[in-house]
This record gives sequence, structure tokens and C-alpha cells, in this order.
Amino acid sequence: MKKGNSSQKLSINHWAEEDRPREKLMRLGAEALSNAELLAILIGSGSTKESAVSLMQHVLNDCDNNLNTLGKCSIHELMAYNGVGEAKAITILAACELGKRRQQEKAAERQDLGSATAVYNFMHPKMQDLDVEEAWALMMNQNFKLIKAVRISHGGITETAVDVRIIIREAVLCNTTVLALCHNHPSNSIRPSKMDDQLTERVRKACELMRIHFMDHVIVADGAYYSYHEQGRL
Repeated sequence: MKKGNSSQKLSINHWAEEDRPREKLMRLGAEALSNAELLAILIGSGSTKESAVSLMQHVLNDCDNNLNTLGKCSIHELMAYNGVGEAKAITILAACELGKRRQQEKAAERQDLGSATAVYNFMHPKMQDLDVEEAWALMMNQNFKLIKAVRISHGGITETAVDVRIIIREAVLCNTTVLALCHNHPSNSIRPSKMDDQLTERVRKACELMRIHFMDHVIVADGAYYSYHEQGRL
């Protein structure tokens, strides 16, 4: 691996905030950062002569800007750079190894929750032994694949307080396009209460305002369920 000369650079702390790697990642996402910027976040600091980003640009340049080549470096080779100690060299190689392992992994299979039966089958194991009510929001993409299941309340025997604002906040944070609400009845009756109806209407209106498709509200009992959608109420 060839090694060039480093040049004097400003510390990252003196950069404009929008140009600092961590702040840039928070604002724009990891995909907006260069390889050098991502590596700079991992090593945390550079040397007295150059910033972490400049140091990583220097290392990558000597690797022909190829991450595979970087991953083949030894700890000793990386430590030859001023500002890269043993801990930083190990961190860089660990990151390269994780990237290699990720390539070998299959994409995680998302749960398909496109029907009330699918929602029931997914939620029943979580709810069948509960002696109090719980409410969950199921965040999905446009293909009804689960993004995230969020427990939004844990309450009493006959009802639980649900804050619709929490549901919508979680949905927006997950980039949800389809949402289902689900809660259990410890009494094992699937008949919806007046409060269940009111909650369903509040969530429906909130989703409509945020342009999120409110797919269903499913009430889970042990061995049976009630679906507002299947009953023509959504």
C-alpha cells in the first residue's frame, strides 16, 4: 500500500456545522456521506496535522479509493499513518468486516399484515395471556409489509388510554403509509365498546389528515377477533 504526504487541514470542529460528518448524517442520512466521512465518524479524530476526514481521504487514496482494498490492510499498515493508533485501526477493519458480512446476509423478511387474519395471527401470541388491555400500532409500507410494531398503551382490565398523537408521531417517524390498530379484550369478548368506536374514529381522522391509510382496527380475544374493516366500518 503506497503512502503519500499529509497536508495541514482545519479541525472538523472549525468546519461549518452543516459540513461536519455527524451533523451531516443526522440531517441528510448516511447515504449522503462519502466513504471518508463515514470512516471519520468511526475513528472520531484525526491527527495534529489533519482532520479525521482528511486522514481517511489520505488512507483511502492510498487504497485506490476501494473499500475492499482497505479491508485487506493489516492493523500494522493502518497504524503507519500519523493519527491512526491501534484502536482506530481495529475500528476501521471491524467496520470493513461488518460490511462484508452484511453483503452475505439475506434481506430480512418483513411480515405481511395485509388482512385482519394476518394481524390477529401476528398479535395473538403477544396478547393471549394478558390480564389487562394493551394497544399496539402496526406500521406498514404500501405493500402491507410490517415496518414496526409499537405498543402504545398498557392499561386496565376493561380499557386502556390511547393517545392518538403518539400513534401518528410513531407512524411519521417510520415513514408509514399503512397503519393498523390492534388491542386485546381480557374479558375474551370481541364485541367493540363505545370507547373502541370512538378511538377508531379518532385514529381514522388523524390518518386521513396525514395521508396514511388506516387499514383496520382489530380486537383480539383468545381464539377470535373483531375487525372493523371486515365489518364494513372502515
